[in-house]
Amino acid sequence: MPAAAVLILAVSVLLIFMIINVVTSQGVATTTTIPVVVGGLGVDTSSSVLANCTTPGTPPSNITPGMLVPVGTHARGPFRLPNSGAGDFDCLRPLVTSSNASSLLSFYRSQLEARGWSLFSSGASNGAPQYLFQKAGSDTFYWVIGITVSPSASTSTATAWTFRIYQNSEAI
Repeated sequence: MPAAAVLILAVSVLLIFMIINVVTSQGVATTTTIPVVVGGLGVDTSSSVLANCTTPGTPPSNITPGMLVPVGTHARGPFRLPNSGAGDFDCLRPLVTSSNASSLLSFYRSQLEARGWSLFSSGASNGAPQYLFQKAGSDTFYWVIGITVSPSASTSTATAWTFRIYQNSEAI
């Protein structure tokens, strides 16, 4: 009988604290904030040059905020889907921006890192200026955004470059 009394007391205390927790719990408020990066190039919020690289659900909603371009960016070629829907998602678009290469790369470094992307590689194997960023998507895949400056087409007033976003099925 004394053991049963101890067990009943323990269950009663547990139930009381569970009820208090449920009654006083305020839950988690979700907020969506857009980072403000001071200095450098501005974000072109009305640009649609990367619109063809998105379809409903791909890339996932936590990845699409990284698909941005600086003010003064225009297409210099059509978008391409190298896998054409077979296999991992991959989309690229040749672009030109009315700024120099270092300003362009600084823009992406500050904007993407502020949005939770990690810079994991800089410099392409051919020597071209390049940044590769990665972020875990809500679809359980890693996503990579690559910014590669075209070495022969860069001047002090305009930079030709390629924006690429792809799904990486392996951990980096």
